Amino acid sequence: MKNSNTHNQRIAKITFASVYPMYLEKVEKKGRTKEELHQVIEWLTDFDNKKLQELIKENATFEIFFQHASLNPNAHLITGVICEYHVEEIEDPLTQQVRYLDKLVDELAKGRKMEKILRGSKRVPSKRRCLVPPTSG
Repeated sequence: MKNSNTHNQRIAKITFASVYPMYLEKVEKKGRTKEELHQVIEWLTDFDNKKLQELIKENATFEIFFQHASLNPNAHLITGVICEYHVEEIEDPLTQQVRYLDKLVDELAKGRKMEKILRGSKRVPSKRRCLVPPTSG
């Protein structure tokens, strides 16, 4: 699905910090927790709580937010309608990634089981988060 260039540019310039409180309010209002919200965000982006807080503090735009993300290889399994768009049909990669996040938050708020939200997979930690440096042999 095509979005206008203006629409895509507007989404790119929105700060994650401005949207995060709305995500949190939405899920908590429906009985879900901040920890579950963070689990969903980490699954999609590979951001741990520390990195997430840094990006919020820095007022990172969605453009910067997703440039720093390591998108889950199973993100393509996120399908369905959010904000009147089928996420799998969105052509602009950044807009699609933002809508992936919106869709996951929406599923969490609607009470969907975490296993289904995470598309039946747990994220394998990336190499950039490895606590023990590799040994050279």
